[in-house]
Amino acid sequence: MAILSLQGVSKSFGALKVTDEVGFALEPGEALGIIGPNGAGKSTLFNLITGNLRPDRGQVLLDGRDITEETPMQRCASGIGRSFQIPQPFGQLSVYENLLVAARFGGGLSAAEAPAQCMDILRRCGLARHADRKAGSLPLLDRKRLELARAMATRPRVILLDEIAGGLTDAECVALVATIRAIHAEGVAIIWIEHVLHALTSVVSRLMVLNFGRMLMIGAPEAVMAAPEVREIYLGIEA
Repeated sequence: MAILSLQGVSKSFGALKVTDEVGFALEPGEALGIIGPNGAGKSTLFNLITGNLRPDRGQVLLDGRDITEETPMQRCASGIGRSFQIPQPFGQLSVYENLLVAARFGGGLSAAEAPAQCMDILRRCGLARHADRKAGSLPLLDRKRLELARAMATRPRVILLDEIAGGLTDAECVALVATIRAIHAEGVAIIWIEHVLHALTSVVSRLMVLNFGRMLMIGAPEAVMAAPEVREIYLGIEA
């Protein structure tokens, strides 16, 4: 059974249809990439999955259970975690305290369980040395790492990554991809929106293309990127 599936999900803002009959299934432990031009509806799709937006039509299923009417908090507690394109830490809290909030209120860990779990995640995400530093003072790479770490602290079974490699240098991107691969190797399913294609395709096993809110294609990354319609719409290369 798919861990997460969307069935005919649509969302409009007035006359603008931003998600149009999107449907797909994510298998347990799978890594799925999503690409598309700006305005294709990628982040809106994430907001529909996490419950920050409600679809006009269609269903969101987790383990075959309809969660379309559940709140973001309920979905987080059920195992859906996410990072944001623009890092949004609690800037005046320490890096460790940011994770503690996520672990206690998102992951449901007890006061006795949370500290060790948070420190383990900080080590795995390369942030242990910054545990006592204010989150608002971190450089971009470490703010991206903190987004990933906070999502992990909620104990997700599915994690949504929204352009987490954007703005990084090549070396920083390599380091971040290594961390994402390690998390994926632990069995966490991933849906990753990204414009940095070499980073994305080094992790995902399937690639989905969105255009004007509709799913244009889904399949093996090599086949998708070689498709004439994808090259024309996404890369600007005339088919």
